[in-house]
Amino acid sequence: MLKRLFISNYALIDKLELDWLPGLTIITGETGAGKSIIIGALSLILGERCDTKSVRDASRKTVVEATFNISGFALKPFFEQNDVEYFEEECIVRREIAPGGRSRAFINDTPVNVSALKDLATHLIDIHSQHSNMLLAKPAFQLSVIDSIADNGALRDQYSEQYTQLKAAEKRLNQLRLVSEKSHTQEDYLRFQLQQLQEMNLSEGEDIELENLQNKLSNINDLKEALWEVESRLNGDEQSTLEQLTAVAARLEATEHALPETTGMAQRVRDAIVDLKDIAQTVGHLQEDLNDDPAQLARVDDRLHAIYSMERKHGVDNVDALIQVQHRYEQQLGDITHNDELIAQLEETVTQLGQQAEASALMLSESRRKVSRSFAEKMQELAQKLGMKNLQFKVDINHTSLMETGCDELEFKVAFNKNQQPMPVKDTASGGEISRVMLCIKTIVAHTMQLPTIIFDEVDTGVSGDVANMVGDMMSDIAQNIQVLTITHLPQVAAHGKHHKKVVKTDNDTDSLTHVLELDDHEHVLEIARMLSGKDLNEAAIENAKSLIATNR
Repeated sequence: MLKRLFISNYALIDKLELDWLPGLTIITGETGAGKSIIIGALSLILGERCDTKSVRDASRKTVVEATFNISGFALKPFFEQNDVEYFEEECIVRREIAPGGRSRAFINDTPVNVSALKDLATHLIDIHSQHSNMLLAKPAFQLSVIDSIADNGALRDQYSEQYTQLKAAEKRLNQLRLVSEKSHTQEDYLRFQLQQLQEMNLSEGEDIELENLQNKLSNINDLKEALWEVESRLNGDEQSTLEQLTAVAARLEATEHALPETTGMAQRVRDAIVDLKDIAQTVGHLQEDLNDDPAQLARVDDRLHAIYSMERKHGVDNVDALIQVQHRYEQQLGDITHNDELIAQLEETVTQLGQQAEASALMLSESRRKVSRSFAEKMQELAQKLGMKNLQFKVDINHTSLMETGCDELEFKVAFNKNQQPMPVKDTASGGEISRVMLCIKTIVAHTMQLPTIIFDEVDTGVSGDVANMVGDMMSDIAQNIQVLTITHLPQVAAHGKHHKKVVKTDNDTDSLTHVLELDDHEHVLEIARMLSGKDLNEAAIENAKSLIATNR
């Protein structure tokens, strides 16, 4: 609900602040007083383009700010999606036009683009005039009207959740299929590479062991000769190292009684002799075990050549890295198999979700078709009361593939003359008649559908008498549930108002300015009397106005 409207430096308005209340508010004023200026300012809040000609003083900023009560409108997702601070009770929308013509929009003091403003505006306020039927022409609104009448809220929420799950599963399935297609194109290559590595039966550190063995087998003769010489020098004959060290130990022992400083040296030499004897024995065994084996060397060479070739092929420099490559191929092939299993599971899930969503969509469609005929009949009944005796109203519902709202493409079609075929509302030219069609729709759905604040801008043009009174009755009925602002020149409509604002224009030596007066009950009566009698206000007109108001209340 619109609570407050502030306008500054716009057209004939220097500065204007208006408070608004629930129910039906009547806005009257002489032609040219500035009623349309207020509508123009509100259109900026709806995200419409600003005409710089509407700026009163080009050297000052133009500001239009509206405060709305949004309690119960379930708008939190919009604020989260647009990263705007959310307040459960209130929302402030502001539009500023800088002196240079640059426009900026704000929601709760957060800068937003105009598209976000337009999106929010459809939930906050709706303006209808002879030249504006934007909401009625929208398929989403038409569908929401039928769903509201059919009380499809719970069913539509159920379908929406199923459809969201279905689309998420389909997206995941398509992603997995793309990955699988890429993987399958490489599968033969991966299996070939893995088979080569598996056939080699590699073990960690194998290349180091083989290189050591190759070095040993390649130098067998030199090694045997070196070991033989070591053994011979240590323990080969009387002049061997061990014999000489034994003699040294004996000589040192002989000096200990006369030269205490040598005490213990002989034992140290004898300890060294023990170590050297062990070395000589070990060297002897090694020398005996060394055998020239050209066949084994050839096998080692071949194995190392195969390993080196595989390392070059895979861009690594050791066997451990090759084993990691093998593990990676095994993982990739495992993923392919796993993806195939996942794809099969997801295909089954998508089928089940699709069947569930299809069932809910068909239930929605059946519900919509049931109420569409009675809705069309009710529309024609109300239209006759508003002077549209030849109105034909039709709801076309065509089956489609599943989409966000179900499996229906729904369209309102109207014809105003007997010799016409019903046409889509968006293609209908008569603004006044379309506005009355909208009035009929909102009269029907006002008790069930959460609509924004509605502004009717002289939609009663061209009607009079009983039809005018019926227009007022219908607006009053809507206003029981929705805030309604009505700009009118008809006293029959104005008499239904719970609140009354009068737009006036004053002139001075240099300027013409628009003001808005809040009328009390007495002033309300006088204003309707003027509308009835013109400038010649008399007691009869006042009594007539009182009677008209009393009758309608």
